[in-house]
Amino acid sequence: MLDNIKEDISELDEENFINNLIDQCKLVTIFLISGIKLEGTITSSDTNTLTLKGSNNIQLIYKHAISTILPV
Repeated sequence: MLDNIKEDISELDEENFINNLIDQCKLVTIFLISGIKLEGTITSSDTNTLTLKGSNNIQLIYKHAISTILPV
């Protein structure tokens, strides 16, 4: 998704972005608003949370605590 630049910015929304990362099992870096950096793959998502699988753990993250999601 990020490799192809969209002509219409309205097609780039949170739900499609996260679902694309889940479908492709992309490694991501997530920065929280507190400054904490998390790395792993997003395994699931709902309206308020997402689940991040790291190298040795699984974390539930509230979306309101996320500052940035960067695909690696």
